[in-house]
Amino acid sequence: MTIIEALLLGLVQGLTEFLPVSSSGHLALLQKLFGISEGVLTFDVFVHFGTLVAVFIVFWQDIVAILKHPLSRLPRLIVTGSAVTAALYLAGKDTFDTLFLTGRLVGVGFLITGLVLFAAERVSRGRKELTGITYVDAAVIGLMQGLAMLPAVSRSGLTITGALLRGLDRETAARFSFLLSIPAILGANLLEFGKVLSSSAAVDISWLAFLVGAAAAALAGYFAIHLMLRAVVSGRLHFFAYYVIGLGILVIVDQFVFLRYFPPLFR
Repeated sequence: MTIIEALLLGLVQGLTEFLPVSSSGHLALLQKLFGISEGVLTFDVFVHFGTLVAVFIVFWQDIVAILKHPLSRLPRLIVTGSAVTAALYLAGKDTFDTLFLTGRLVGVGFLITGLVLFAAERVSRGRKELTGITYVDAAVIGLMQGLAMLPAVSRSGLTITGALLRGLDRETAARFSFLLSIPAILGANLLEFGKVLSSSAAVDISWLAFLVGAAAAALAGYFAIHLMLRAVVSGRLHFFAYYVIGLGILVIVDQFVFLRYFPPLFR
């Protein structure tokens, strides 16, 4: 992996992790386009760490408050949602892994994300703030986060839509979605890091390229979070919906229509 490839992949990861367009789908597509296979697992760990840094910077006040009062209501809500996400992951781990390995549902995942975003725009404005979130709300949002483990399905898109359906106001829906992402991203990072340590994935790789990718992901993620917050509050998620639906159609056409005529691109 070259420095330029790592920089581009890091920027894409940082943007798509928080914008409702699916980071996993974009990262997989770009890795296929560039023909990158060496050190992919380790690189994923690095760039996800970068996106965590972005969340910590933007929401540092919330995080400090949680650390000071770990038994208060907000941490309990985050634990509730995260527990539901973890339970769904454990129950469907083999299925999720198989779908990612085959890549056959990437196009469908993009289409699902687009439809979910259109649904979010149709939801009437709720009034619940952080103090009004119930444990049932947190569980539903955590369930949506778990479903976002499907290939090319946006985590932020599903969790924010789930929050809006539960009556949260738009700013609170986005804020809770990002805070709920911290345990999910951190947990996934720890699992992937364990795989790296137990395999040869970290052998003969460019650590400088990975550090560049992580820094790029952190920088892009910082701007993506602010952009997403404005898009949710202003009701402009439909712009992202058009994009992912178009991308989904492109992927499906490549996978099934051009299969016999062109070299594989998204397969």
